[in-house]
Amino acid sequence: QVQLVESGGGLVQAGGSLRLSCAASGRASSQYTVGWFRQAPGKEREFVARIFWSTYDTYYGDSVKGRFTISRDNAKNTVYLQMTSLKPDDTAVYYCAANFRAGGVSRSSYAYWGQGTQVTVSS
Repeated sequence: QVQLVESGGGLVQAGGSLRLSCAASGRASSQYTVGWFRQAPGKEREFVARIFWSTYDTYYGDSVKGRFTISRDNAKNTVYLQMTSLKPDDTAVYYCAANFRAGGVSRSSYAYWGQGTQVTVSS
């Protein structure tokens, strides 16, 4: 089992940047594929990015491709989401999620979730 804690959210102007962190604790946390999702008010939770546990392969949702970068530091048991060129449409609660080894773009492919961190982008 793994526990996840997100941090780094806040208020930023359009065009700005933020870096979110997802700190993992628990056994074998380096063997978990980690994904970021987001949920805006009144909308479904949306896939943002994923980093595979072993190859560090990354995959992004179309709405963030080219602007967001997911990375991980297994020595620190932390996954990051660097967000640049932020837009008001990026406003949402951002969640990190983890699953042992496998993990895809759907919510159901992740067993563990953090509590979320709010990102607000003003125009």
